[in-house]
Amino acid sequence: MLPFEYILLVLSVLILISITLTKISENLGLPALILFLVVGMLAGSDGPGKIHFDNVYIAQYVGIVALIFILFSGGLETRWRDVKPVMWTAFTLSTLGVVLTTAALGVFVHYFFGLPVLESLLIGAIISSTDAAAVFSVLRAKGTRLKGKIKPLLELESGSNDPAAIILTIILIQLLQAEEVTVFKIIFFLLQQLILGAAIGFGAGKLLSIAFNKFKFSYPSLYPVFAIASAIFVYAVAASLGASGILAVYIAAVILGNSEFIQKKSLIRFFDGLALLGQIVMFLTLGLLVYPTQLYAVIGPGLVLSAVLIFFARPIGVFISMMFSKFKLNEKMFISWVGLRGAVPVILATFPLTAGLEIGPYIFNLIFFITLTSALVQGWSIPLMAKLFGVRGGKELKTHIPIEMTDAEKTNNDLLDLIIPQHSAVAGKSLAELSLPPESLITVIYRDNDYVVPSGGSILEEGDTILVLVNKDNIEIVRKIFTQLKSTDKIVNPAKRTVNIKKI
Repeated sequence: MLPFEYILLVLSVLILISITLTKISENLGLPALILFLVVGMLAGSDGPGKIHFDNVYIAQYVGIVALIFILFSGGLETRWRDVKPVMWTAFTLSTLGVVLTTAALGVFVHYFFGLPVLESLLIGAIISSTDAAAVFSVLRAKGTRLKGKIKPLLELESGSNDPAAIILTIILIQLLQAEEVTVFKIIFFLLQQLILGAAIGFGAGKLLSIAFNKFKFSYPSLYPVFAIASAIFVYAVAASLGASGILAVYIAAVILGNSEFIQKKSLIRFFDGLALLGQIVMFLTLGLLVYPTQLYAVIGPGLVLSAVLIFFARPIGVFISMMFSKFKLNEKMFISWVGLRGAVPVILATFPLTAGLEIGPYIFNLIFFITLTSALVQGWSIPLMAKLFGVRGGKELKTHIPIEMTDAEKTNNDLLDLIIPQHSAVAGKSLAELSLPPESLITVIYRDNDYVVPSGGSILEEGDTILVLVNKDNIEIVRKIFTQLKSTDKIVNPAKRTVNIKKI
């Protein structure tokens, strides 16, 4: 047994190395998960680190806890107004799309490699879900912005398609273990996982939004602690009742993130860092679990299945499930390409191991190799494909202002940060020309890494970040004014309120 301080030393060193290597990930345009996995593999038994780790249960538990934080963080930052128009399309992608991908890949494995039907479908089910963290780490690294509703669709699909893959994996493992599984039981299991999971998540999100405003903690640092415990509690309750804990956590976070509550901004920032730590620890653990020397046996099948998944199975799932959507052909082609595999498939690949299936080790190594291949082939090429398919919207504009107003229960005002987008109707206009609603005041303009003290004659430019002190009732009105494009000749106050020009 290694001394505890030695374990802490090794873990901290691996995490620090992983964080340092994220800069390489940004420069190469690769998902960070690749480097985290590589660090874990190098530190493992077959690497120079020689750390022996083969506890599948610990790896599985670490992965689940990390996923709770990753999905909770993603849900907090998911804006309802963005995902609402694509909700039905995302639902069909995360359910029917997963089933079709599983079936297409399973049929190919059965007839091409000669594996039994159930084992073939199990491989398809495990690799059928996509990874949001991998997709958007690449987009952020290259500063790529996508046109239309593609980004919220991919975000919602990636955050909600894990339950379908988990359900299919569990059902197929039960069938392989010769357990009695009837059509009625399958349907009941699906409904229980999805409907009950969604209901628990919705109710938990509503209760949490109330609780954050009602509980007046003496120390602000207790709010993130309360949120961590709540996220784990939601997952545990849902899973204990036979529902999808992953879906419940994600929906609870979406409901909470679209509500106004105390310490919201600081909580989102806290969970963003916690999710990154979760990704690092999870992929390091999975990397330690892999023996690179055993991957040689799956290189051939892995390359073939990666190609089939990218060019055949994923497109089938996308095009059929999006058959009646309003997305154009080029957008569907890009969506079918953005099908990066990540954390969930590798974690699901541990299920056959813990179930004691004879084919379990082979499936784990195969899925791990396909995940690496998917990230390497598709990861670096996402910005290129976005440009090729005509869905790239230019550079992502980000807020860099290190100023925020502490959330308080009694105040009815908020400090809103907005970016003047390209082709904005307000670009080139002075602040005096804007028709802002009452109780709205532009306090700061951030331009070219410098602060500009605003006045009535200050001219707004594309890419400016502005801070607006605004009554919470007028947030959407102010947001519409500054996001309005040049399709109209003049800016009209959406609420048709009295013009209230503020000057500093």
